[in-house]
Amino acid sequence: MGAWLFCTHNFRRSAVGQNGQCYTSHNQHLVNNQEILILLKNAIANLARGSSAAIVALFLPAFLTRSMSVQAYSTWSLVLQVSAYLGYLDFGIQTAVGRFVAQANEKGDAEHRDRIVSTAFATLTMAGILAVACSALTAYFWADLFSHMPSGLVDQARIAFLLVASSLAVGLPFSVFNGVFIGLQRNEVPASIIAVSRIISALCMILVVRRGGDLVSMGLFVAAINLASYFLQYGMYRKLCGGHRLSPGLVSIATGRELFDYCLSLSIWSFGMLLVTGLDLTIVGVVQFEAVAYYAVATSMITFIVGAQNAIFSSIVSPVAVLNARGDSRGLANVMISATRYGTFLLLLTGMPLVLFPRLILGLWVGEAYGVSGARLLQVLAAANIIRLSTTPYAMTLVGTGQQRLVILSPIIEGVTNLVISVGAGLVYGAVGVAVGTLVGAVVGVILHLSYNMQRTTSFDFRISDYVLDGLLRPSICAVPLVGYAYLLRCSNLSAWANPYLILSAAVATTGFLIWRYGLLGPERDRLRFRRLLGKA
Repeated sequence: MGAWLFCTHNFRRSAVGQNGQCYTSHNQHLVNNQEILILLKNAIANLARGSSAAIVALFLPAFLTRSMSVQAYSTWSLVLQVSAYLGYLDFGIQTAVGRFVAQANEKGDAEHRDRIVSTAFATLTMAGILAVACSALTAYFWADLFSHMPSGLVDQARIAFLLVASSLAVGLPFSVFNGVFIGLQRNEVPASIIAVSRIISALCMILVVRRGGDLVSMGLFVAAINLASYFLQYGMYRKLCGGHRLSPGLVSIATGRELFDYCLSLSIWSFGMLLVTGLDLTIVGVVQFEAVAYYAVATSMITFIVGAQNAIFSSIVSPVAVLNARGDSRGLANVMISATRYGTFLLLLTGMPLVLFPRLILGLWVGEAYGVSGARLLQVLAAANIIRLSTTPYAMTLVGTGQQRLVILSPIIEGVTNLVISVGAGLVYGAVGVAVGTLVGAVVGVILHLSYNMQRTTSFDFRISDYVLDGLLRPSICAVPLVGYAYLLRCSNLSAWANPYLILSAAVATTGFLIWRYGLLGPERDRLRFRRLLGKA
């Protein structure tokens, strides 16, 4: 998938050179095999990291929900959710480091690169100190925040929260090293560390619960593994980046201002996303604590979609930064719209089963009780995230070109819309009302992208109509036959009037035809035919 991002989205014919390089008739940009392989490698690395999150999100709840009481699992979910808020104190600096390092290396400016990294590390060290103070304050008021939590779990929750949150606070400055690796297009380094630490953490949780451990023991293991991963990141930085300098003497106010200018809009984005998704489980904990466990397993399933989408398409940030440095606006448009089309295919593939068969999937995964109580929540949240995540490649392209500062208003509007509706509907309808707030916010966010943000995007040359038709509608149309079959299977007894397998075969064949005829663009079909001819030769 990643190798095609530079070479697609147009109806004009393209040719493949003898050396495997890709040319487009309207674009002077040349993408060679090495660049394609680097992009593909980074996409795979990010996918591996996202897959580890997805694996943990899928398999760990399946065990914990069967081994812990609903109240204990709800409490542990809140501990992890509230601890995760400290990640917003990153202020987008890790992303900024990746972009600035990529551009500095492209220009051969090592001095600027080292000033960026050193200033970012100092800034996040101060953020980590602030995070520890916030954690202590939150732990003190924990019982007041979640007044419906069983009293016997409050003290355990406080201690577990302090352990997990403090470890995340320590990790803030270490995230700079991940940004360096991303800027160097060595995504496999942080991806491997993060993936392994997540899996080890999950295994430890299973071991602790099987041995009858409480929330404090779980928090202690999570904190220890987090700390180990941070020091491993630093060790890999020292080993692989020997020519880099990290020194307090390189910290400068001017560089801090440069980071602030770049990260201001990213911070606003993060704040908007906090309002969109980060507060949902906490709101449920306040308005309907008994539904926290069901909402948590629904959001864990959604993590699979979010993790896959973000892992794959965050890999385009550094290549986009390079294209932007070259001034290749048409190439940027090709990347963005092609990535949107592939992303929409991925969203439909992973998300539509959750919308159509939520109770069946939850029942098989975490048990029938969770399937009954969490089906509607999963259904609404899956639909919301299919809509919202369809614009992920556009957002990543904005980050790579440094235009995220143009998109400040829409995340706030979407976040406020989500928060207001989630709180209001949550007070009336409980957890389902909170999920509906997420769905409404997602629709508002996409509308704002199309009607406002894209009108102001200038660094890459594209038409909004092409974005909608080629990026969103093409894959959506291809999915109609299978979605229709699934809907009929769910709502009626197909075997009473037709052979279900025959109808399924027809739906699959029709979907395949639509993908070949409408899902793929002309140059992509030509390239596949060309490779097939080479194979025959």
